[in-house]
Amino acid sequence: MSNSVMKKVEISDNNVHNKDMLSDLPDCIILHILSFLITKHAVTTCVLSSRWKDLWKRLPALIFHISDFRGFRTNKIFSEFVSKVLSLRDPSVSLHTLDYENISHLLEPQALESIVNYAFSHNVQRIRLSVTTGIAQIPVALFSSQNLTHLSLSISICYGCENLFPKSLNLPVLSTLELENFTFFVGDNDCAEPFSTFNRLNRLLISHCNVENWGTLCISSATLVDFTMYNDSDDYYKIELCTPSLYTFAFRGVPYHDISWSNISSLKHVDIDAEVFPYTCYGPPLFLFNWLSEFANIKSLTVTATTLKVLSLIPGLLKFKIPSLGKLKSLKVKIDEIQCGLLTLSNDKLQDVKSKKEAAMIHKAFDLGLELSPLELDGVVDFVLQNPPSVKVDIVDCGKKLLRKRH
Repeated sequence: MSNSVMKKVEISDNNVHNKDMLSDLPDCIILHILSFLITKHAVTTCVLSSRWKDLWKRLPALIFHISDFRGFRTNKIFSEFVSKVLSLRDPSVSLHTLDYENISHLLEPQALESIVNYAFSHNVQRIRLSVTTGIAQIPVALFSSQNLTHLSLSISICYGCENLFPKSLNLPVLSTLELENFTFFVGDNDCAEPFSTFNRLNRLLISHCNVENWGTLCISSATLVDFTMYNDSDDYYKIELCTPSLYTFAFRGVPYHDISWSNISSLKHVDIDAEVFPYTCYGPPLFLFNWLSEFANIKSLTVTATTLKVLSLIPGLLKFKIPSLGKLKSLKVKIDEIQCGLLTLSNDKLQDVKSKKEAAMIHKAFDLGLELSPLELDGVVDFVLQNPPSVKVDIVDCGKKLLRKRH
């Protein structure tokens, strides 16, 4: 190859490396990419070139997190930034997603109302709000929308206060609902039915919620497919599930709920990460056992080592027969760092135990420590697998690395 030809090839290669491939993409693709960035970073792309100067003004998603701002007068700077973005954004462009997080105690209700109203005036479909305020400060537009499909709402208020979930909602196309730190209102029948009007609800997550006056939470939905619960308290309440389409159930925390599993024949996948408090060590294992006893048709079960430890606290567990799990095909055990904080029970906490023998067995279970021995692990796994004829068992660590298999 001649020197002149080689030189042309080198120049061509350099042009390829120096070329701004991203800027050559259509606006719609660039905007889609930018919509995954927090808005603070998306706005800074305006300095890249004249092509990028006004692109951010047509973002379909706005992500405002106060944690992305640091320094003196953070709340004021954050509020001013949000206000500036809303005022400069192209008003003709619909807003698909709003993600707003301000857990500062200096949150101004007017600022929250302004951004929520802006979102709804631009036909928002997905909203996530994580704020520190009272439910009364949430704009009413949030609970009455013909376009909202996804709602994630976390409201943190002062300790001892109740965040009553609104009784009347008009969200006809809502398919995903995530709630944190709410109390569900109980009617005359001692039941809370907060989701009865959601005719298209497909996915439900309730985190650290409770029911007024220790009533019953009724979840009746013909469309619900995925149900997740997080619980880190000993607030007991009953749950009645009538969910004929439920396919996946996941739980994290202390199993302190008596669940009535009505019409869950479609349930196929269950994921449980259970723990207990020292003073609730007798109830949660029994609730967990009762849950497992209802899973007649599930195909896969994922549990943590902590969950098996909680289950093992039931005196004489391995002597029981479990009537369910006959169709189980896969069991995954995640060996995590056990941090459930189990301590030896004091005598005054054993008043509900029926006999000294049972009390001694519970003491012994605590004295074993926080980790499951291999023998304990195999014993509880064998208990779970009494009925299925052939089950694939994978024991993995936190990084999902396979430690060993059982067949």
